[in-house]
Amino acid sequence: MRSVVLDCPDPRALAEFYARVLGSTPQGEDDEWVVLDVPDGYRIAFQRSPGFVPPEWPRADRNGQQFHLDFDAGSTWEAIDAAQEKVLALGARPLDLDDEGGKRDWRVYADPAGHPFCLCRIDPA
Repeated sequence: MRSVVLDCPDPRALAEFYARVLGSTPQGEDDEWVVLDVPDGYRIAFQRSPGFVPPEWPRADRNGQQFHLDFDAGSTWEAIDAAQEKVLALGARPLDLDDEGGKRDWRVYADPAGHPFCLCRIDPA
């Protein structure tokens, strides 16, 4: 697999959001297609989509999510809380923060264009 590509109304702005979340620099000279090479070796690209309508999470009956991104935010709830603070400060919005008292190892957010993504607590054991 070469890239995961997200449709959006403003590729440069969305690439900047994820660059700050993941620690990278957007690449590309036009505003139609912007690439983010992430330090872990994967790549996310952003392409302009006129008339883009964000998914209605968690709906499945109309305009449901087609996929979402999961990010390893650390192995402790303190790490998850710090990652949450960061993504919210960068413009994400919460969709589902109920971790069921620590029984569920993820929280769900929307990026500035409305794509769902999760911050996940990954237990190294």
